[in-house]
Parts: sequence; structure tokens; C-alpha cells
Amino acid sequence: MSEVSAGALYLVATPIGNLGDLSRRAEACLRGVQRVLAEDTRRTRALLSHLQIQGTPVDRFDAHAGPEAIHRALEALGRGEALALVTDAGTPSVSDPGAALARAAVEAGFVVVPIPGASAVLAALAGAALGDGAFRFLGFLPRERSPRDAVLEQVTGTPEVVVLFESPHRLGETLAELAALQPGRPAVVARELTKVHEEFTRGTLAELASLERVWQGEIVLVLGPFERPAEAAPEAQIEGWIDEALARGASAREAAQQVAARSGLPRREVYARVLARKAQTAG
Repeated sequence: MSEVSAGALYLVATPIGNLGDLSRRAEACLRGVQRVLAEDTRRTRALLSHLQIQGTPVDRFDAHAGPEAIHRALEALGRGEALALVTDAGTPSVSDPGAALARAAVEAGFVVVPIPGASAVLAALAGAALGDGAFRFLGFLPRERSPRDAVLEQVTGTPEVVVLFESPHRLGETLAELAALQPGRPAVVARELTKVHEEFTRGTLAELASLERVWQGEIVLVLGPFERPAEAAPEAQIEGWIDEALARGASAREAAQQVAARSGLPRREVYARVLARKAQTAG
């Protein structure tokens, strides 16, 4: 693409590590727009400097950008400016800032043009080599307990490959939590994709959770296909799993989540059984 259109919003994918992954089309777009909206202005200015693009205004548009920032962008589009939206790395509006602006631009009648490029999700999925069909991308796991439980239930209930983002500081905790739910599920930790220290660490969730290491860098976690039991486990086995979980010091909520993932029963039903079992043993 040698030119950009007036009054159009371009969602420009930027490299996730290796600057050589920036496409010629993306570079041409960044040269042609009148303004760049960036998650991190310093990082984006460094990218523009690398490309020897000078003089283009760079405005901050991050995860905290509210209605006023969106309104300013729409006004610029209305004046006929071509805008490029970029994030720190990868594709805007995919588990990154920009989705609200893209929706607002579409609703206002402006043209929204994706400029594809490097993707941490697809790079990790391909490199993990755990499946060749459908997959489910769930972004970052919530940190708050209730929404986190809801997403973990989606993870354990999804038979296809699941792709997650995670902070290196929280990865160990997340692996331990997932291993308690589905210890035998195959998984890959994809780290520092496209960079010098790119690494794929493979194993079951239990094996990965048992690794004694400090994780560093950008992390993508890929879980392989996993079929939940078609039929509920026998009563005696379910009771045994509940007793095992409680003996390990799991709370009623944690025990219910773990046993539900193993048995195929609804978590609420298992939770009621856990409470009944705790009352029985306490009496």
C-alpha cells in the first residue's frame, strides 16, 4: 500500500520482538498517516525513528483512554486525517487497547482498515504444535477471584486448544492452579517469541507447574486439546477426590473446582457435595 485514505483509521500490527517482522505495508501506512495513536508513545517514537519517519504527531491512546480520547480521534477522522493505531506489540484491539475506538469509528461511518502482521497468539499456537484445528483465545486471566473462577471453568470445559496470556510474575501460580484442575493436560509455555531468547517449554500442566525456575519475559501459555469425561465418575471415586483435595488443604471452592474438572460434573453440584462432606467429617 503506497497511500492511505483520508478519514480512515488503520489498525497497524507492530513487531512482537523482532523489528524485521514489520511488514512493508505497515511501514508505508505509518509513513502516510497524519497522526499515530500509541499505547506507549516512547516505544512508538523509537519505532518511527528506526524507520526514519519524522514529524508525525504521536498521541497517547492506552488502556485508560476514555470517551474524550475517542472523541478527539473521531474529530480528527472527521477533519479528513488518516490515523494509525498501534500498541506496544502485535495487533491493536486484540487483548490490547483499541477495540472501543474501532467500534466507535465503525458506528460513526468511518473506514477501519486492519494492517496485519506479527501475532503472539498465532506464533505461540504454531510453535506449540499442539493442534491443527479450532482453538480458543482467552487473553489474560482475571486476577479477581470470582471472574477468574468463571474463566478457569471455560478453560477446563473447552476441549480445543486454549491460548492464554500471563505475566511472568504470576505464571507459576497460574500453572499450579491449572495443574490442580487438569494435571495431565499437555501445555507449552512460549516465552520471548521472535526475540533472541525465544523458548518453548513443553510438558503436562503438572510437569510445568513443578519446574523450579523464575519465569521472565513475555509469556503465552498454550494448552493442548483435552476432553472432559463424557460421563460422571463413580460416586466412590468422586468422594475420594473430594477427600484428597480437602486433605491437601484446599478450600471448599478450590476442591469443588478441581473435582468438577476431573469428574465432568457441574461445579455447583460438586460444591454442594464438598460442603456436605466437610460437615460429615466434622461431625
